[in-house]
Amino acid sequence: MLSFNQYVRAQSLEEAYALCQKKSNVVLGGMLWLKMQNGNKGTAIDLCDLGLDQIEETPEEYRIGAMVSLRALETHAGLNELTRGAMAESVKHIVGVQFRNVATVGGSIFGRFGFSDVLTLFMALDAKVELYHAGVMSVKEFSEFPRKTRDILVRVVVPKTERKTVYLSMRNTSTDFPVLTCAVSGQKGDYSCVIGARPMKAALYDDEEGILAAGITQESAAAFAANVASRANFGSNLRGGADYRKKLCEVLVRRGLLALMGD
Repeated sequence: MLSFNQYVRAQSLEEAYALCQKKSNVVLGGMLWLKMQNGNKGTAIDLCDLGLDQIEETPEEYRIGAMVSLRALETHAGLNELTRGAMAESVKHIVGVQFRNVATVGGSIFGRFGFSDVLTLFMALDAKVELYHAGVMSVKEFSEFPRKTRDILVRVVVPKTERKTVYLSMRNTSTDFPVLTCAVSGQKGDYSCVIGARPMKAALYDDEEGILAAGITQESAAAFAANVASRANFGSNLRGGADYRKKLCEVLVRRGLLALMGD
């Protein structure tokens, strides 16, 4: 069981940031993975009064507050139109609706979990994070930050571009953690893919050799998929072995590219 010595509903980002500098203090988020831990912590920092539970749209981007629920992503018409349904696909297998009503975008991104569907998709969408202290950076850059970073994730910013995205995952059962996640995206002939749940955190792979430069065909999709599988690192856990994940990677990347071609 996890217990706290104090509970504070922060009234400003400045207050929340100051509180989280103490190692024993914890930002709550949706309080779903945290409650599975054991131990005693100092102060529980609640961000629910800071208005971070909104999805704002501008002509150039969507600004997704850190306290927005995964269910809100799943049902948001604008985000799903922009991503051609990839947003809903990336979260709809996460446990169940009740869980997704509580789990937050901030918790999913800031944790940089290896199993995170959300991290995989946002990286493929060329999204950025806004941190209170460190400022704005790409999700890819943030994924490489030390896990002990003491900062407040304010929002995630998704640019409105012509980038087409397909999201795929493999699970042993429909609501289990993924064995492997894959997001393939392309814009004006520039293709890349993100592979997550390796079981390490998501990583981005560009078309460095120009395999898809002439467009997506059955042959080029298979070649790029094999190229990514050869470059990615895989490990083993109770959900699957490294060799199995490598084979899955090749299959999912190829399927994702062919889906882009069909679109």
